[in-house]
Amino acid sequence: MRPIVKICCIESITEARLAIKSGASAIGLVSAMPSGPGVIDESLIGEIASAVPATIATFLLTSEQTAARIIEQHRLCRTTTIQLVDDVEATELVKLRQALPGVRLVQVIHVLDEASLVAARSVEPYVDAILLDSGNVKLDVKQLGGTGRIHDWHVSRLIVASLKQPVFLAGGLNPGNVAQAIEQVQPHGLDLCSGVRTEGALDPVKLSAFMNVALG
Repeated sequence: MRPIVKICCIESITEARLAIKSGASAIGLVSAMPSGPGVIDESLIGEIASAVPATIATFLLTSEQTAARIIEQHRLCRTTTIQLVDDVEATELVKLRQALPGVRLVQVIHVLDEASLVAARSVEPYVDAILLDSGNVKLDVKQLGGTGRIHDWHVSRLIVASLKQPVFLAGGLNPGNVAQAIEQVQPHGLDLCSGVRTEGALDPVKLSAFMNVALG
């Protein structure tokens, strides 16, 4: 089966429509982050999320780590999914599940080494999917996504093979490497931002080239 595709860092309704027209099954909307591209106001996230078809998944990317603050964000943004880009304690994930039972939770694991496999296994029972990215939460200014870097796909493949929950692959994907990524990692979904952008704007040519390979 071909993976589904999520286009992240969407900054306008126009970009959302372009991504969906190209074949994207989901869009990512980035709230405040310590670093990285695509950050927009929570009010705009809500506007975009409400403007796309109900069949398209909308992901709120949040760097918050407490259920209370994430719930507050979601009440304004109203996305179908919350993507947790930093570490969130299990107790907070339980609170999120109880408060937002109809909202999917996706935990990002920033793949640095095989310890990431342990982290993915530990959080799997509390979320609906795992997303593997190439950030680094250990830096003074955390990198929580949008780095454009590829991580070790061997580790990613180990994680995919060991989990029951769906796994998305992110980090440095582009039209030139997506076929290899699919073959090597075999993810449920693909997630990308910079690989289909030119000078920060969603590029229809790059987007079409990526989708032609990713979706066949």
